[in-house]
Amino acid sequence: MRKQYLVAAAGLLLGLLFIIATHVYQTQQAQKLDFLAREDAEVFVRPHSPSLGSQDARVTLVEFMDPACETCAAFSPFVKKLMDDNPGKIRLVLRYAPFHDGADDFVRILEAAGNQGKYWETLDIMYQSQGHWASHQNPQPHLLWDFVAMAEVDLDMVRNDMNEARIQRILEQDIADARALNVTKTPGFFVNGKPLTTFGFKQLQQLVESEIARMYPQ
Repeated sequence: MRKQYLVAAAGLLLGLLFIIATHVYQTQQAQKLDFLAREDAEVFVRPHSPSLGSQDARVTLVEFMDPACETCAAFSPFVKKLMDDNPGKIRLVLRYAPFHDGADDFVRILEAAGNQGKYWETLDIMYQSQGHWASHQNPQPHLLWDFVAMAEVDLDMVRNDMNEARIQRILEQDIADARALNVTKTPGFFVNGKPLTTFGFKQLQQLVESEIARMYPQ
């Protein structure tokens, strides 16, 4: 019986140590991100970063994304609804964290389509058709081109422009910033520099709404 008590006590102690260590880590991360948000805001938003919404919005929602990421596709309509529900108050900024195989090329295609003013249209089509060309059971990236054409872009121009040195620099900068912010999976969200620490639709909505309440007091 005494042995059982000792085992139980050891288990409780280990659990307590884990909770303390997690709390300390999260606190340190929050302090680091708060410092970066104040002293190095560009690590969240670069001049090259695509954005949607009012430039005067007081709430900036930064999303590190990957065009081949299923969860990014699932969150896309949710984020747009958040913006529609709060007109003029949220600015969405996209950053790249191309973690999936071949994701670099998907980003290059997206940026090249942006040269023709079709960035957001192409991204929507990529997400909507993702299951056809990026299925984890049978990925076929070459099929993406059939869907990109639906964005009414000049495909020959996209194929040429996707090799621009500019796009390579964007990728390298975004990957470096993702590492600095400890983004290890997509989508990775930050709202006015605050990370979404507990992942989920409801949690993101709560974080966004708390920042709206703070930045737009009644």
